[in-house]
Amino acid sequence: MTITIILLMACITFSSRYLMLHPKLPIVIKGKMVTFLSFSAPAVLTAIWAPIIFLEKESSLTSLSNPYFIAGILAIGVAYRTKSVYATLLISGVTFYLLTQFITP
Repeated sequence: MTITIILLMACITFSSRYLMLHPKLPIVIKGKMVTFLSFSAPAVLTAIWAPIIFLEKESSLTSLSNPYFIAGILAIGVAYRTKSVYATLLISGVTFYLLTQFITP
């Protein structure tokens, strides 16, 4: 049953992407819809990372003892400074690992 659901969801995801991205299909998105859709990726990503960084076990943790908060702030700074996804991932990932393994209990 689980494999069937996974395969069906993969088919749905593939077909929705294929219909919008294949250049030979007659579907063209123009104007305000393109502008509207440009906000979907940042909205989804913010909905994913914001609770992870700012909430832990239903309590707000924006202190310097929270490794998620420190690595998140560092990631914002590195991304702003370098404009490189790889540098941001590497530096913030290593920082988060070091904080969770060696500094915070």
